[in-house]
Amino acid sequence: MAVMRYREALNQALREEMQRDERVFLMGEDIGVFNGAFKVTAGLLEEFGDKRVRDTPISENTITGMGVGAAMLGLRPVVELMTINFSLLAMDQIVNHAAHIRYMFGGQVKVPLVVRMPQGASHQLGPTHSHSWEAFYLHVPGLLVAVPSTPADAKGLLKAAIRDDNPVIFIEHEYLYGQRGEVPGDEDFVVDFGRARVAREGSDVTIVGISRMARTAERAAAILAEEHEIDAEVIDPRTLRPLDLDTILKSVRKTNRAVIVEEGWPHGGVGANFAALIQEQAFDDLDAPVGRVTGADVPMPYAKNLEEIAYPHEPQIVEAVLATFRDL
Repeated sequence: MAVMRYREALNQALREEMQRDERVFLMGEDIGVFNGAFKVTAGLLEEFGDKRVRDTPISENTITGMGVGAAMLGLRPVVELMTINFSLLAMDQIVNHAAHIRYMFGGQVKVPLVVRMPQGASHQLGPTHSHSWEAFYLHVPGLLVAVPSTPADAKGLLKAAIRDDNPVIFIEHEYLYGQRGEVPGDEDFVVDFGRARVAREGSDVTIVGISRMARTAERAAAILAEEHEIDAEVIDPRTLRPLDLDTILKSVRKTNRAVIVEEGWPHGGVGANFAALIQEQAFDDLDAPVGRVTGADVPMPYAKNLEEIAYPHEPQIVEAVLATFRDL
């Protein structure tokens, strides 16, 4: 397997799927000549031309609406929005149209649309470019939601998303674009939706990390093992719709404790949803309340020192895990 950056794995997935299926094309702001805001689409304009790599005006609702229409007519568009915050401008097209057209048409029309968008803090991009909004789209039936944390999953899930006949919200983390990892070179390599990854096996507590927080949770697990002799199991859901709840529940029934880690806000977040599911379906297996670690309940600060304390790091995860042992 080759070692590559997260952005390179995404680029490889796009290239392979465009080569595989001429119906696949890309749309977005600055994705062609400029190679994309985060350079994910580098080189694709030169290879496939401006018919299949289309630079668009700054109008997220128009871009996404065109994607919905193209998908309904049999193409497989991949729309890039420059940040997840800007998807608010396309919420009508995503939620009212893409998510529900197949249902409203009685299955006669499919919407095989992928909407790619980066999110998350660490680059000092302020409150209009840095939030984590998985929970917004997790809430909507009719959408699939992917949150890959490794280069291999970025490639495999994006290929699966492009091949799927349902609209997919594909959320990438800005911090992860430069992270390296092993990626299978097989052009048929895909990661199925609805299959979580056990990032680290353990026996004492289950930590579920969303997006970048899966990587942070792994580092926290290493600290727990070295400094506290606590053997943590780390679960990366990879997709939130569909959710591999069985893998999470199996882990909780083994460890009897659970901590959910997300970068998003605490109220109505992914962690709140997971905590409710675990409490409902594995209550008798829990030896302590489900712990949650979230981002601060504030707009994302611009100042670096404030941004750093507005999203979770390893010490907060370690403390949350230790709290589940003190609550006996």
